[in-house]
Amino acid sequence: MLSTIKSNKSVMLDKSKRFRKTLGGYGKNKKTQYNLPKASAEQLLMIRENLKKEHRFLWLKVVGLFIVIIMGLVWLFTLV
Repeated sequence: MLSTIKSNKSVMLDKSKRFRKTLGGYGKNKKTQYNLPKASAEQLLMIRENLKKEHRFLWLKVVGLFIVIIMGLVWLFTLV
């Protein structure tokens, strides 16, 4: 039984070695650097309002879809 386990281990691929030399690995000394432009207070406020509008619109779509699905299920169960 032990010999079978050893032979199976030797046949299996070592997945930890496969991804060691890939680009974008998890090196401890690597830092991600971003070159973000400076934004004024007015721009940040405008971005915040746009994100709020997008979130509100997405929420309305989700709630609307949920209501349509519930109404369809209620209609389906009233027929039965």
